[in-house]
Amino acid sequence: MTGSQEQSLPAWLYSDPDFFEAERRSVFAKSWQLVCHVNDIPKSGDYQTLDILGEKFLVLRGADGVVRSFHNVCRHRASRLADGDSGNCGHRLVCPYHAWSFGLDGTLKAIPPWQGFEEIDLSRYGLVPLEQEIWRGFVFVRAEAGRPSVAEMMAPYEAEIAPHDFENLVPMGRVSLRPRAVNWKNVSDNYGDGLHIPVAHPGLTRLFAGSYALEAKPWVDKMEGRITERPSVNPSERFYQALLPLFDHLAPERRRLWSYYRLWPNVAFDVYPDLIDFMQFIPVSPTETMIREIAYVRPDARREVRAARYLNWRINRQVSAEDSVLIARVQAGMMSSRYSSGPLSKSEVCLAGFARRMRDAITEAAFETRPGADALSRTGTTLRAAE
Repeated sequence: MTGSQEQSLPAWLYSDPDFFEAERRSVFAKSWQLVCHVNDIPKSGDYQTLDILGEKFLVLRGADGVVRSFHNVCRHRASRLADGDSGNCGHRLVCPYHAWSFGLDGTLKAIPPWQGFEEIDLSRYGLVPLEQEIWRGFVFVRAEAGRPSVAEMMAPYEAEIAPHDFENLVPMGRVSLRPRAVNWKNVSDNYGDGLHIPVAHPGLTRLFAGSYALEAKPWVDKMEGRITERPSVNPSERFYQALLPLFDHLAPERRRLWSYYRLWPNVAFDVYPDLIDFMQFIPVSPTETMIREIAYVRPDARREVRAARYLNWRINRQVSAEDSVLIARVQAGMMSSRYSSGPLSKSEVCLAGFARRMRDAITEAAFETRPGADALSRTGTTLRAAE
């Protein structure tokens, strides 16, 4: 690094198996992961699951109405309990391997009597709970403690998020899974990159008209653009612009804002006047990521509101297609022997903030060239600067 010039992360971090393993230990073991919204599981026995880096998470609505989170693993022989991304297990979770049955509160209720466990203490073999936080209706879990709460992390933006009434949102459709042949950081970098918008996103360029702004806080980055009142030449964009005054639950100055919040390390909220998306960049391998996404909306049956949400979807599907091409080009370029890292401009605050958090989490992330595997294998699990 020359003088005060900030640099992007080194290229080797985007494909190296040992660094990927270090991230699993040092970044993701203690990170909050978003599983669902409480309104995704409204009835007793409803559940949602999330698998990430070998961990299997389960969020379950109890008979008492309480939402609880567990490792989705039987205490007998480690079989997965709840199948699929979502479902309803009825009054109990029954293991499909040996029929051990667990209550909706996670307690072990029964073992088939013919299996020879007459002397076992059932109370010792309930499901293993996860640390859980319900932030504004969204259910976050983590396997290990160690970082601030989601509420503390998102605190800088509580006031502007509050009017969107996250707690009462309902799902619009189902979770979509979009595989990408890139490292998860490549997806996250692109999400926080503002300089590419006027170059590669003509639709957003027309809509934002140069208003896009970025800022970085300790645990969350914010990107925001104001939808111009000047009618777009594109019909979908122009019709969408005309419908924004409908969303009168927001103050007039916020009805034209598209706000994006990236919570460390891999969860993002797209906050629009008409709907809320969450996106999750699920690491699969050093060069594979699953983008997990679903939209939520305020209950509103007006035809014009439905039209606005459809137009939003059309606009953003085009943006997604453009981004898919961009991140594939970057991932391919990371393999070049003549690229290590590049300079960041003063306006690239979100990229710089993400890079600093990664270097704080894993010392070797600051190395321009790959260190020995032994060094990476010894990487600890603490965020030195943040904790």
